[in-house]
Amino acid sequence: MALLWVLIFGGVGFAASSAPAPPADTFSMPGTESQKAYDLLEDKFPDASADGATARVVLRTSGDGKITDPGARADVGKVVAALRKAPQVASVSDPYAGGAAVSKDKTTVYVSATYEVIATKVSEKAHDALDDTLADARKSGLKAEAGGDAVKIEQTMNGSAEAIGIAVSAIVLLLTFGSLIAAGMPLLTALVGVGVGISGITALGSTLGLSSTTTTLAMMIGLAVGIDYALFIVSRYRAEIAEGRERQDAAGRAVGTAGTAVVFAGLTVIIALGGLIVVDIPMLTKMGMAAAGTVAVAVLIAVTLVPALLGFAPVKVLARKDRARFKGKPLSARKQRKAAKREAKLQRPNLGARWARFVLRHPVAVLLLAVVGLGAVAVPAASMKLGLPGEGTMAPDTTQRKAYDMMSESFGKGFNGALMVTVEDKNAKAESADVRARMAKEPGVASVGPATVNKAGDTAIVNVVPTTGPDEEDTKDLVKSLRGMAKDIRADHGPEILLTGQTASFIDFSKTLDDALLPYLGTVVGLAFLLLMLVFRSILVPLKAALGFLLSVAAALGAVVAVFQWGWLADVFGVDQPSPIMSTMPIFMIGVVFGLAMDYEVFLVTRMREAYVHGVEPREAVVTGFRYGGRVVTAAAIIMISVFSGFIMEENDLVKMIGFGLAVAVLFDAFVVRMALVPALFALLGRAAWWLPKWLDWLLPNMDVEGEKLSRRLAEQQRTRPWQRQREPQYRA
Repeated sequence: MALLWVLIFGGVGFAASSAPAPPADTFSMPGTESQKAYDLLEDKFPDASADGATARVVLRTSGDGKITDPGARADVGKVVAALRKAPQVASVSDPYAGGAAVSKDKTTVYVSATYEVIATKVSEKAHDALDDTLADARKSGLKAEAGGDAVKIEQTMNGSAEAIGIAVSAIVLLLTFGSLIAAGMPLLTALVGVGVGISGITALGSTLGLSSTTTTLAMMIGLAVGIDYALFIVSRYRAEIAEGRERQDAAGRAVGTAGTAVVFAGLTVIIALGGLIVVDIPMLTKMGMAAAGTVAVAVLIAVTLVPALLGFAPVKVLARKDRARFKGKPLSARKQRKAAKREAKLQRPNLGARWARFVLRHPVAVLLLAVVGLGAVAVPAASMKLGLPGEGTMAPDTTQRKAYDMMSESFGKGFNGALMVTVEDKNAKAESADVRARMAKEPGVASVGPATVNKAGDTAIVNVVPTTGPDEEDTKDLVKSLRGMAKDIRADHGPEILLTGQTASFIDFSKTLDDALLPYLGTVVGLAFLLLMLVFRSILVPLKAALGFLLSVAAALGAVVAVFQWGWLADVFGVDQPSPIMSTMPIFMIGVVFGLAMDYEVFLVTRMREAYVHGVEPREAVVTGFRYGGRVVTAAAIIMISVFSGFIMEENDLVKMIGFGLAVAVLFDAFVVRMALVPALFALLGRAAWWLPKWLDWLLPNMDVEGEKLSRRLAEQQRTRPWQRQREPQYRA
């Protein structure tokens, strides 16, 4: 099996290295008015590069001079000429034609450049040419800054996140297992899984349209769950060995119990990520499916490669003090006494068991404290303001932010959120004149530009400048009002009128996500509820798991709002500029956190279920679950938090926000919900926690995650085949 995975790793790696370059990032929102307008422009204005990148160079005089003075005009002309000669530039506007690009105080002017390619395909030479143009303009005495998607964004993935996560994970695993082999095994298998997953995405990139950014979420999730899944199986193997099992028997039991739990835990994560298809935004769907595929690879590796590696190091995977029983000469009397003391010590209640007993003694107090605490942290989420990152939210020292502020000061806040109106009609010129006149009278409109008609005369473009900025609620209300007016005009005259532009696209994007949130949540929670009902054969346990998830995700969103929107501890987490929360965050948080939360629920509660099925009293079953699973779940949570926290150090704002949100969500879910709320609720529910109607028990297939059938079958073999009776381990030095 190990050789098979080596071949798979090599084959997928070769396929990735020889595959065509992945496609550039594209953004589309099927079914929205903005996307429909962009498609229309691409069809009716084929030479205008409707989806091409744009750059807006803002130039301002220094001192008391005017931008219309002859010397300043000459300097601006040099900028225009340089832009027209730059690579990939399709057209450059004349800032003095018509006077609309000159501020009222005659101090500022802007030059618009349209590129032949989309933003992600703008070459380094084109970026350098734009930077050189700005530098030359500054040397001439002008204040020059540039905005637009053609301007290079100095935010890169530096790769430190993965290194930090792996380093912390290695330390936690070493402390948990006390063995380099045992600590290295989850790391090795996780890296193999991520390598296979990322290589597979790269190999299929050109075929399935998977861009390079698709791998970000897959790497983040794949690394975290890959380590955790291997950790649970290795830990169960060591527990079986400690109970005196033979090595092969221990490996089989580990895969039959913890391995089955890994499969179901992985399925919950796959459901949560795959459910992003409900959102119907291709970019999110591709990211979700790619990450789900990487999780599936992690599950397969956990239940196949991990047992194979255990076969190579069945003893060295144990802690050094536990290896003596399997090799060397018989122990001396003194060492035998030490071994006996060690065995007696292992039988004492560990920290997990002691914590569980404490919660069982004070369930109401622990429950109230946990709920109130999470509720308090979740309070900021009520004032969450959603949006997409724009130039107004960039760091103040970036050229994009400086250009944004200069435009706001000289032309009004609405210039940074101009709307594009398309008018499609046989006589587009006449119809656009009527549209301009009616929209100019609308409250909240600062100005309406002249119409640009295509060669066929059947489509026109009109630019509308609001009085308010792109992120303000009044601008959203204006878009809604103008679209209502467009419907009325269509009913009267018949022209097809559509609103688009970056501001309208962002509004449509946010609305699409808002509309998809409840269906997505219902789909993911519903499917996972059914899955957990199969695993635990209970109604209240899955319900409790879902409610606990809602608490943890609400608290995590509250923390995200406090840091990234309100600016609390902004310097600590490297937040340059507090801004609205990205519209994708709630969807990502719900999907990913739900899957990971169910991971901990499965791993912790299956041990309780296993003890309960084998006749242990409900309260004592909780203690048993924490005795064997508490330490491992804690280690797994710390590992996952460290992996996600590493991404906080990245410069990319979206990656930073996702990393922070997922890290605090795992912190709340693992250490508050699963470690406090779960045992408290089990203490209050008692046997009712495992209640399932008889008719439903008869209908549901028995997945036997707790290994009851496996134990009965092995016990039967022991009775019928005494010569195969399990041997007691021999203590040897």
